[in-house]
Amino acid sequence: MFIPNLLSTESGSEGIVRARIVIVEDEPDLREAVAEYLGAAGYDVATAETAAAARSLVETQSFHLAILDIAMPGEDGLSLGRWLRSKLPIGIIYATAAGTALDRIVGLELGADDYIVKPYELREVLARVRSVLRRVPQPVALQDRKTSEARRSVAFGPFQADLDGRLVTGANGAVIDMAKSEFDVLEVFLTRANRLLTRAAISEAIGFTEDPEASRAVDIRIMRLRKKIETDPANPKFLRTVRGEGYIFSLPAGDGN
Repeated sequence: MFIPNLLSTESGSEGIVRARIVIVEDEPDLREAVAEYLGAAGYDVATAETAAAARSLVETQSFHLAILDIAMPGEDGLSLGRWLRSKLPIGIIYATAAGTALDRIVGLELGADDYIVKPYELREVLARVRSVLRRVPQPVALQDRKTSEARRSVAFGPFQADLDGRLVTGANGAVIDMAKSEFDVLEVFLTRANRLLTRAAISEAIGFTEDPEASRAVDIRIMRLRKKIETDPANPKFLRTVRGEGYIFSLPAGDGN
């Protein structure tokens, strides 16, 4: 189980760890420039030229965030991202060439947390890294979990959401497989139940930078979330659409923390 702790660019504080980032980029100048910039900002950075090299790194090291170029020789970034998701509760930022909207949409559908368009400024990379890392789950020792304070939890229908442990269970305690980006959206709705939320409000709550694709990204996450918590996603009981305005999560009286 993973519990979200604060990630820090400073090491040595009890309970806070130095965020580790892997950059997978086949352009050497760009790869080293991003690594140097993020390293100067205090992050622990590793680099890989190919997806194969990245896989080797991940087999022996743990990372909180990956910045993946989509168009690489051999295995592409989208395929590598799927593999990373199967191995780690890791944040993923895809880098895509300007004008390739399809790649961005596919990346979001695969569970990416953000994307950045080439050519980009290093300051923009840092801003997006900080935004994603605020939402990345962090492993803690078993004894720390046992002594942690009572957790926030919300029940809805047959489901129980542990907001601090970032875990959703269904009937008979079965764990619902949920990407981090999907849980981010669910948490927004559960902590604002029975309130109309616009796409802009949802985007802001999950840390999206204002962008023309943000509304599409929210819709994609909601579509995936419905498939996991609704008996009939086409006629949702919990996560309902208010046409022309946004969404509302219906939480019956008596459910909740």
